[in-house]
Amino acid sequence: MSIIKFDEEYFMRKAIAQAEIAAEEGEVPVGAVAVKDNHVIASSYNQVEKLKDATAHAEMIVITQAANAIGGWRLDGVDIYVTKEPCAMCAGAMVNSRVHRVFFGMHDPRCGAVCSALQITSFPGMLHKVRVSGGLLEAECSEIMREFFRKVRKAKQKQPNK
Repeated sequence: MSIIKFDEEYFMRKAIAQAEIAAEEGEVPVGAVAVKDNHVIASSYNQVEKLKDATAHAEMIVITQAANAIGGWRLDGVDIYVTKEPCAMCAGAMVNSRVHRVFFGMHDPRCGAVCSALQITSFPGMLHKVRVSGGLLEAECSEIMREFFRKVRKAKQKQPNK
């Protein structure tokens, strides 16, 4: 039996597919997948509006799913691919759950918490540090976000003033 080794772009494209689902459902288009031993063990997208839950970010959901898949909260050896740089909440959850690496697409200079605005995943004194690789398929990830907000602005312009 031959073993197929997938690369980082393959897994990021899986995350992009999740972001596209989010956009179709009217959610901010962020998608994430969790990978262990070259297999996707969890995948999700932002569901804040759908679940009426401010913590329902793609990363938070995928961390919970991954923990369920491996039967424990320590995500040793698990890599997370996400289309946008994680926020402080999601970066903190990655540290606490011992995620091995995070690969992200687009940088978030205002709220990104793994390398842009903050560096939570490598903050001195943390019990665990998450390896970070940013800018993977950044142009594609950024375009999904731009297109989503273009549509949101256009829809708001069409609404009558109240």
